[in-house]
Amino acid sequence: MNPVQAGLVAAVVVGLGAAAAAVAVPRAVRSTVTGAGVVAVGVLGAVAGVAAMGGRAWSVALPGLLPLAGVELAVDGLSGVFLAVAGAVAVAAGVYGIGYSRHALSGRAVQATLPLFVLSMLLVPAAGSVGTLLVCWELMALTSLVLVLAEHGRRAEAASAGRWYAVMTHIGFVAILVGLLVLVTSAAGDSFGALRDAEPPPAVAGLGFVLCLVGFGSKAGILPLHAWLPRAHPEAPSHVSALMSAAMVNLGVYGIVRVGVDLLGGGARWWWQLVLVLGAVSAVYGILQAAVRTDLKRLLGYSTTENMGLVLVGVGASGLYASAGASVLAALALTAALLHVLAHAAFKTLLFLAAGSVVHATGTRDLDALGGLRVAMPATTAAFGLGALAASALPPGTAFVSEWVLLQALVHGPTSGLDVAASIVLPVAVAAVALTAGLAVATFVKAFGVGFLARPRTGAAAAARESSPSMLAGMAVAGVACIGLALAPTVALPAVAGVAAAVLDTAPAVRGAMTIELAGVTGSMSPLLLAVALAVAIAAVLGAFQVVAGRRARREARLWDCGAGPMSPRTEYTATSFAEPLQRVFDDVLDPTQDVDVTHHQESRYLVAAVTYRRSVPDRIERRLYTPVIAATAAWGRAGRRLATGSVHRYLGYGFATLCALLVLLVVTR
Repeated sequence: MNPVQAGLVAAVVVGLGAAAAAVAVPRAVRSTVTGAGVVAVGVLGAVAGVAAMGGRAWSVALPGLLPLAGVELAVDGLSGVFLAVAGAVAVAAGVYGIGYSRHALSGRAVQATLPLFVLSMLLVPAAGSVGTLLVCWELMALTSLVLVLAEHGRRAEAASAGRWYAVMTHIGFVAILVGLLVLVTSAAGDSFGALRDAEPPPAVAGLGFVLCLVGFGSKAGILPLHAWLPRAHPEAPSHVSALMSAAMVNLGVYGIVRVGVDLLGGGARWWWQLVLVLGAVSAVYGILQAAVRTDLKRLLGYSTTENMGLVLVGVGASGLYASAGASVLAALALTAALLHVLAHAAFKTLLFLAAGSVVHATGTRDLDALGGLRVAMPATTAAFGLGALAASALPPGTAFVSEWVLLQALVHGPTSGLDVAASIVLPVAVAAVALTAGLAVATFVKAFGVGFLARPRTGAAAAARESSPSMLAGMAVAGVACIGLALAPTVALPAVAGVAAAVLDTAPAVRGAMTIELAGVTGSMSPLLLAVALAVAIAAVLGAFQVVAGRRARREARLWDCGAGPMSPRTEYTATSFAEPLQRVFDDVLDPTQDVDVTHHQESRYLVAAVTYRRSVPDRIERRLYTPVIAATAAWGRAGRRLATGSVHRYLGYGFATLCALLVLLVVTR
């Protein structure tokens, strides 16, 4: 039997069985049964994905399973990448969730929904027709919404995040629905094969692509449709946050590549210029917002917007190069984008699981209220430190390799075949990628240094204890993936390069067993040798320091405290103070708000009793775009309530007036 078929069929059976078992089994073992089911579904999905990346395609049509269109599944190499990523993330999240969910999230509804959510993420890239894709996409949206609302009874923020997510995800769904229906009008059917064979007019193809870009881009958290992401990810349970941020958002990228490159054959050049610009703006804006956040999980949510922006920079560059006839560079850029999908899934899973461990131990996500966790939670500290290094695009970090390949693809762009706009956009994209790399370093130095080092700033941080063994095991799984992709990316890179080449119908752009060698451009790099060289250099510096320091007599002295006595935790840097200089540099972009309240004594207005200073950095796009829309919608709702008074006579009058208006319209237009 085809391993792709075996893996997916078994995943469906196990996923449905795990959901049913979560409803039936006692509370004491419910999280264990659910976690084991999620792990099994993840393993099966990953096996199917790896087999598909190796060239084992599979398809099946089940016309009687759903009314009208039926169900059609088709798995190729592109599907395999996202199947493998979703499955691998599910393995780590499932192991972690056994301990995390044992007390707080052991309800039947939440536990039964989790394996269904994982299963839906496996079925989306396996869909082979428009109808199947839409059904699986909606199943993924509904199950993830249930999980976001898992703690709505205890926190009002979770209910608010659920409303935002529900509205945004269904706006995206409507855009995808309309966009795909526009494309289907020019095809012989709704199967992906029929769409590939169709030749829609340029205007129809452009409209369909833009609508799909809006829908799939909203799921990926791309500006300006990102508003749900920094709300829903922090409020969801941490292993669900990992699944959403490391696996679900990737399916937005999958949809853009599937529709634009595969089904429409590349399309017009302006499509990919738009994708590249949106990706670059999202990357810079996302990491700027992350840099000034003090909520640990919200910081990671904005980091997801940044990384999905980097992926779309690679996708957009690939489309531009393909339109210019530079097929090797197009394959290189798409390889970088898909490799960054893998890297981001690994380190974002680790970071969200480590953040969940912190929240589980301290009850807070506020970096300003943490500190000192290095002593109480050494394993979690090591896990978050590894994830922070992986996300910082520094060698030997996990993201370093993918961003290096992306920069090589952008820097070595073709010298001919591009118009003026593309020639301007590509250098700006290089600057955007470089800027995001630098800001990412500052962001994760802040998160790790303030959150885990120094001394505890609150009693909750001082009383923290290490998490359960299953939670640590889940972080270990993600940590191993981060280390593997950082030191030996060539294990996965040939398969990813082969998938990119197959999508673009060209030769692979990356090769090499230990050293990454780029085809068509001058560039090579060995992550393992680079890591060894860095380790040797660090060891040499530390050894020289020990030799020099060992020759001098040591004496202990109290640190200089300005004569004020031992320093308290209040004198330590907070996340807010650490980010304040960076915030000042980007004030015009971030547009912070500040307010000063001066309270005077009643006896005299010249005597000040207290001064209160408040400064915040709200999401500028949200404030300028969404706030007016929400206000207008609320005003429309209030007007609607005034119209709906409950009077039958008034309702009859409305009907009579509408009928008269329609008759007048028919008379005028005939």
